[in-house]
Amino acid sequence: MPAALDRIRVGSAPDSWGVWFPDDPRQVPWERFLDEVAEAGYEWIELGPYGYLPTDPARLTEEVARRGLKVSAGTIFCGLHRGPSEWESTWEQVSRVAALTQAMDAKHLVVIPSFWRDDKTAEILEPPELTGEQWAHLTKGMERLGHEMKERYGLDIVVHPHADTHIDTEEHVERFLDATDSDRVSLCLDTGHYAYCGGDSVKLIETYGERIGYLHLKQVDPEILADVRANGVPFGPAVQRGVMCEPPAGVPELGPVLTAAQRLDVDLFAIVEQDMYPCEPDRPLPIAVRTRKFLRSCGA
Repeated sequence: MPAALDRIRVGSAPDSWGVWFPDDPRQVPWERFLDEVAEAGYEWIELGPYGYLPTDPARLTEEVARRGLKVSAGTIFCGLHRGPSEWESTWEQVSRVAALTQAMDAKHLVVIPSFWRDDKTAEILEPPELTGEQWAHLTKGMERLGHEMKERYGLDIVVHPHADTHIDTEEHVERFLDATDSDRVSLCLDTGHYAYCGGDSVKLIETYGERIGYLHLKQVDPEILADVRANGVPFGPAVQRGVMCEPPAGVPELGPVLTAAQRLDVDLFAIVEQDMYPCEPDRPLPIAVRTRKFLRSCGA
């Protein structure tokens, strides 16, 4: 038997059921997601895109509690690298998600930088590299967001490196961490996205352990990834090709990642997120059941 990873709290998210948007006919209804995530053996969930799950706190509390579930985090996208003018529109979106997250007794807000390339059309929206001024806007903006979230909602922000955003590779992640205040900004390490962008999750945990505030567990298929990289395929179409695969078929190995995270000796959420948009409605549950069983075999 593996050592019990008693500091790791495992959950899943709408993403693992093929949910990327608040409303899309190709996605499973939210009731089915909640039923199946509980059936698969998970206790913790994320809110997913705002508006997918009910946004009335009383109703959502009832629906979640009825299934023995609890909420670990909400999620937002933002483009703070564009400067102070972006703050107002960001805050309007963020405050809605933060209020619901707080009402569900969750303590984390996962913050994903905006895409430089459209994940549906592949249109290049912005240069993939930021200027020095944009880096300054990004880091100062995230620190401000971290401060405001803590002060107003009691939430910790965890910034999520993501493919096709400006915080993606090891170089960019380290630059971001080195330029931000650890009291205000932590990282949501997504093992799949970091591997997709060439990073080593275990090394990052061992090097920047005090900055790791949250984990997303996923794997990439190395063969599909090699083709995606060689042909410059955007993230959305890469997901449709199956670049994010069911563990333990891909990389990185999740056992060593979880063991490294356990060694930090802090309580960490580890939320399974297998990008599968769009997918057949009957596909997610069997994968979720197998994945939960696999994570138990790792001690989580």
